[in-house]
Amino acid sequence: MSISASLVMELRSRTGAGMMECKKALTETNGDLEAAIEHMRKTGMAKADKKADRIAAEGRVAIAFAKDAKRGAIVEVNCETDFVGGGPDFVAFVGAVAEAALAANAGTLEALSAAKLSDGTTVDETRRALVAKIGENLALRRVELLTAKGTLTSYLHGTKIGVVVDVAGGSVELAKDIAMHVAASKPMCVSADQIPAELLAKERTIVEAQAAASGKPPEIVAKMVEGRLRKFAGESSLLGQPFVKDPDTTVEKLVKQAGATVHGFVRYAVGEGIEKAKGDFVAEVMAQARGG
Repeated sequence: MSISASLVMELRSRTGAGMMECKKALTETNGDLEAAIEHMRKTGMAKADKKADRIAAEGRVAIAFAKDAKRGAIVEVNCETDFVGGGPDFVAFVGAVAEAALAANAGTLEALSAAKLSDGTTVDETRRALVAKIGENLALRRVELLTAKGTLTSYLHGTKIGVVVDVAGGSVELAKDIAMHVAASKPMCVSADQIPAELLAKERTIVEAQAAASGKPPEIVAKMVEGRLRKFAGESSLLGQPFVKDPDTTVEKLVKQAGATVHGFVRYAVGEGIEKAKGDFVAEVMAQARGG
């Protein structure tokens, strides 16, 4: 049967897919628009599954808060390239994912995938449809829900680093400064006593070997070890770090002067821990040009 251009355009406007893909779907469903949409969604799922093993290490971090700033959600959603990461479809999707996580209280990837978006589709259904439209693997990488003891404050450094801090007391400006500091300095935890015991034990083994190699007397070596461990703990914990805006004071002093308490924080950086594929871009383009 003949498929009109107006029908193809309507399907394209509703799915965002290419003209040829829309026409093909309409032809296969005898011009039935709703059946074509369902067909394309099924096709999109197949495409999403085929692309699922491709490395997605770019993307965005998004944060959503309840109106009272007592509850929040932070998510990282990945794509394959910066170009897609800055595209309007992907940007809107990541923001919607954060809102869905908060609304559905979805603290796991499984729950987040099943959470409903405002249009009634699930997060995973929309993700798969976007894979078909965009042509890249898109992945929900992580999500965390937060319930504040104080008040939640966020900081986004561009789109790649997102921080949420839980601060009681002080000012909004102080909380923003602390969130900015976390983004820049990557502390492991709030205070030194929160550093995992196994990590401290591992660090002790290293500094003991270094100190012993100095050839100094055992009592001096012991003091060197304890001093280096204190330095490690200070550099690793938020309160022990020099404040990024004023290195002459620590975050702990800053917080105490303001009569505030930092209860916790979450810091996400896009792609951290993902081993990115290394390829020859020119060779890839040439291979595609040759049909390889």
